[in-house]
Amino acid sequence: MSLAKRCLAELIGTFWLVFAGCGAAVVTAVYSTNDDYPFNLGLGFLGVAFAFGLTVLTMAYAIGHISGCHLNPAVTLGLVAGGRFKALDAIPYILAQVIGGIAAAFMLYLIASGKEGYVLNGFAANGYDAFSPGKYDMISSFIAEAVLTSFFLFIIMGATDRRAPAGFAPIAIGLGLTLIHMVGIPITNLSVNPARSTGPALIVGATALAQLWLFWVAPIVGGIVGGLTYRIVFEPEA
Repeated sequence: MSLAKRCLAELIGTFWLVFAGCGAAVVTAVYSTNDDYPFNLGLGFLGVAFAFGLTVLTMAYAIGHISGCHLNPAVTLGLVAGGRFKALDAIPYILAQVIGGIAAAFMLYLIASGKEGYVLNGFAANGYDAFSPGKYDMISSFIAEAVLTSFFLFIIMGATDRRAPAGFAPIAIGLGLTLIHMVGIPITNLSVNPARSTGPALIVGATALAQLWLFWVAPIVGGIVGGLTYRIVFEPEA
């Protein structure tokens, strides 16, 4: 498969992750505490966590055989560190992922803002200190993002190991991302994905953009650590 087609698959997949995952928070989860809404889905944090997990699960089966279904610059660089992906292809993949995430955020904003009385609020952006759902500080947020991304890469590396049971990797990875969101949403609204963070930050602007650096640096550090750890400790010798 050509690099252009693989990058297009990454763009589409990342669009779906941001559109559906953040959409669950922006459009649906707000009704979990609104008794006036006639079809109260009651999603809350748990529903949003499953939404993100399901986006990866579905796309892993849809495009995993085309691009590997990274959907995340931290995953791409973690797989480079883990020896599973070519370094030369990383930049085109990351560009495609970021474009997909930005396009999804703007599409979601066009839909959400069409509701009468719509208020932007946080628009599923990530943040720390006053912009953390649980008011966690920068250090706690950095550690959480790095550690959770590291384990996400560890899950990806292990689930896609040729020694692992075939065909089950998307399930493990999707459920792994769900569990990670259950832990991380109260801390930072959870990123573990720079492309997922960039789109909403551009919509919200101001503080969300000022804090965006953490949601690039911490996930990438964590992804590289996770990929390297699996490669060094558990990858079979050549």
